[in-house]
Amino acid sequence: MNDYASTRARVEHYFDRTATRVWDRLTSDAPVSRIRQTVREGRDRMRAIMLDRLPQDLRGARVLDAGCGTGLMTAELAARGADVVAVDISPQLIDIAEARLDEGLRPRVTFRAGDMTAPELGAFDYVMAMDSLIYYRAEDIADILSLLGERTERAVVFTVAPRTPFLMTFFTAGKLFPRSDRSPVMIPHAYGRLRDLSGPGLGRVERVSRGFYISECLEYRP
Repeated sequence: MNDYASTRARVEHYFDRTATRVWDRLTSDAPVSRIRQTVREGRDRMRAIMLDRLPQDLRGARVLDAGCGTGLMTAELAARGADVVAVDISPQLIDIAEARLDEGLRPRVTFRAGDMTAPELGAFDYVMAMDSLIYYRAEDIADILSLLGERTERAVVFTVAPRTPFLMTFFTAGKLFPRSDRSPVMIPHAYGRLRDLSGPGLGRVERVSRGFYISECLEYRP
């Protein structure tokens, strides 16, 4: 997975050195621009959709929050009683997530900085990966699902950027005019192509389109 490794390195550089402050503010209650407010609202809606795929009572369940960012999903999973392993490629985002987590939920959460596919993270009942696969090629996503699926009992719930004209415009522009800060380029995907690569265990859940936030929730059952 050489392409996966190189993309992961770009994602780590971007979130740990360039975008930490942006994501800290975006995922808080701090005032943001109108455009970023649509992204915040879209992400809130998507997180709710993903959580709806899991039981309300998660006591006894072990859940991987793959790409936990500043920990919003992690906190909600722990509040339902899950034992959560929260992993992110950015140590700085992990620090923010740890600082934000309510003291009463801390015994249920283990934070790790590193690769969300690392086998040493162990086995899980569910994996949640919100907007953490959006920079990877379809082949890499299929490989990631296979790796996680081997250690997941019930479902991997994740998001991708859907292949829409709006997002394809941004994708093409990003390829033609690469950014000097080496920020990763979001890759839109056609569902049919992902299903061909991932197999019949892949299913659609729901799409969210809110201003500049466009994302589709998918579910992979091993």
